[in-house]
Amino acid sequence: MKAKPVNVALSTLQKTRSAARGALLWGYEQRLAREVGEGGKLPRHLGLILDGNRRYARASGMQRELGHSFGADKAHEVLQWCLELGIPAVTIWVLSTDNTSRDPEEIAHILGLLQREALNLSTDPRIHANRVRVRAIGQHTAFPAHVLDALRELEARTAHYDGMRLNIAVGYGGREEIVDAVKLHLASQADAGMTLEAAAAALTPDDISAHLYTADTPDPDFIIRTSGEIRLSGFMLWQSVYSEYYFCDVYWPGFRRVDFLRALRDFQGRDRRFGK
Repeated sequence: MKAKPVNVALSTLQKTRSAARGALLWGYEQRLAREVGEGGKLPRHLGLILDGNRRYARASGMQRELGHSFGADKAHEVLQWCLELGIPAVTIWVLSTDNTSRDPEEIAHILGLLQREALNLSTDPRIHANRVRVRAIGQHTAFPAHVLDALRELEARTAHYDGMRLNIAVGYGGREEIVDAVKLHLASQADAGMTLEAAAAALTPDDISAHLYTADTPDPDFIIRTSGEIRLSGFMLWQSVYSEYYFCDVYWPGFRRVDFLRALRDFQGRDRRFGK
């Protein structure tokens, strides 16, 4: 019998090993899904810091903008995982106020993706079948008109829904959110005829909470950040005081369902004491 060329044999071996790894990963993912489903406890509000798009592109040898495009596609995929599990509220951080000072071409690309995704979500059957209410939170006044129009259209089409709350944090910063909340509260007190001194003396944490961008959504139970960075960078500073955190080494576009399930299993194993 004629022996197979070495390169053919190696290729066959590599394919066999790859298939075996794929089968093992699939089996592990199914086991994780069962464990998470049986664990019962899921976040009422999940925060996601979508970090690592640019580094993913650089590591993959592709253009920087493609990292953001793959990141947008991943957000769609993760939304589906959240819907399947019935998580009531999700906030995804797409663009921070700090990052708006990046290269104008990069910001223009991100805003173009935001417009595209807002238009896609406004007609996405999953959004309407699951009655997902979508809102953009942050400071958007400097955004181009076409981006604002797409966001407003999405919000208007889903404003009456009572299913999942999906907050898209864009042009968002936690400090800016707190400042805006204080301004709104003081303005409401001034409208009621209260002096600044009286308003300051009566100010409580609940007054600030009532004017946050997410005032009608429970504070996040669980916050996941990808890319290996171990910090919040200003994400939901007020609301996250008792949140549980999970930092995942993988870049956001490479975030897999198995990574998502591992994070949720970790959350289910924690004893939340709320500072006590």
